[in-house]
Amino acid sequence: LIGTHVLKVSLLTVVNKSILQRSTLTPVHSSTLTPMHLRKAKLMFFWVRYPSSAVLKMYFPDIKFNKNNTAQLVKWFSNFREFYYIQMEKYARQAISEGLKAADDLHVAGDSELYRVLNLHYNRNNHIEVPPNFRYVVEQTLREFFRAIQSGKDTEQSWKKSIYKVISRLDDPVPEYFKSPNFLEQLE
Repeated sequence: LIGTHVLKVSLLTVVNKSILQRSTLTPVHSSTLTPMHLRKAKLMFFWVRYPSSAVLKMYFPDIKFNKNNTAQLVKWFSNFREFYYIQMEKYARQAISEGLKAADDLHVAGDSELYRVLNLHYNRNNHIEVPPNFRYVVEQTLREFFRAIQSGKDTEQSWKKSIYKVISRLDDPVPEYFKSPNFLEQLE
């Protein structure tokens, strides 16, 4: 009887600690990144390819950040860039193989295959209208890859690094409405 009573008391203590811990995290604050956060991050990519962790924290006000979820969010953007740059290299090589001679002859229209592939990847359900400057960024990235491949720089070990530096300067501010606590609900 005493053992059972002690067990009940310790379980109540654990339950009360759990409730206390939950009450310190308001319902809008969690340390867990969800698939909706991933969707939001993908949409942010239209504006910013190289966000700092400080910028990311501003745009995810519902997250209680720690080193793990901060690293996860940074990793997501790294993965977004990887997909983006793979597409750029593929389409630049295709343009060269089709005989295109000048990077300035490369143009990315809103209805082009490359633009469609990127929009499908980052904005699958067309939640937002893609910002006009993104098309410019895509075109500049494609041209940078084209020039590098055409001049044979792709045989060098770190040939993409100079491209990354150019593209990182093309980041734009993410719209303020992304900071809204209701932004994720709008995506559902």
